[in-house]
Amino acid sequence: MANNNNNDKKMSVEEAGRKGGEATARNHDKEFYQEIGRKGGEATAEKHGKEFYEEIGEKGGNARAEQRESNE
Repeated sequence: MANNNNNDKKMSVEEAGRKGGEATARNHDKEFYQEIGRKGGEATAEKHGKEFYEEIGEKGGNARAEQRESNE
């Protein structure tokens, strides 16, 4: 655990995020995370469109092909 060395007992942004994430995990179930993931995916699709996914798919495919070639 990252201790914050401030004498005024303020917590770091990192620690606050970790604590918030842990509290969220305690208070929500699998379906909650599935729903927010679905909503995020829909928002990304609306914002970026088909070309965005084509581009990142091509980049990922090229990276994977290079990885396979270097392992042969």
